[in-house]
Amino acid sequence: MLKKPFVLILSLIGLVVAMFVVYTWFTLSWSYSEGERAGYLEKISKKGWLCKTWEGEIRLVGAPGSMTEKFAFSVRDDKIAKQLSDAAGKRVVITYEQHKGVPTDCFGESEHFVEKVLVQ
Repeated sequence: MLKKPFVLILSLIGLVVAMFVVYTWFTLSWSYSEGERAGYLEKISKKGWLCKTWEGEIRLVGAPGSMTEKFAFSVRDDKIAKQLSDAAGKRVVITYEQHKGVPTDCFGESEHFVEKVLVQ
């Protein structure tokens, strides 16, 4: 008699885990928006307590005399992170995808994930 509640609880836990996995896969594979940003690479670093992710910032330069804006991004590909590390302080153009609703910072602290980088 004790087996039925145990099996039901395990089934519910399995269902919740499966739904979490499907949701995470969906948020990482479907992009909300795509675009490019150009600016000077200010920082790129690998950080995190448990999940180490590459995080960076570029300084966007507008019209002369205007305030500069910072654009934060995450990098999931080590090759792209290496390219960015080598370009510290230089002008870069990054192509990114925005992924909204990613459930954890283990994939990146930012919603913007760099797909390609061009060093100018």
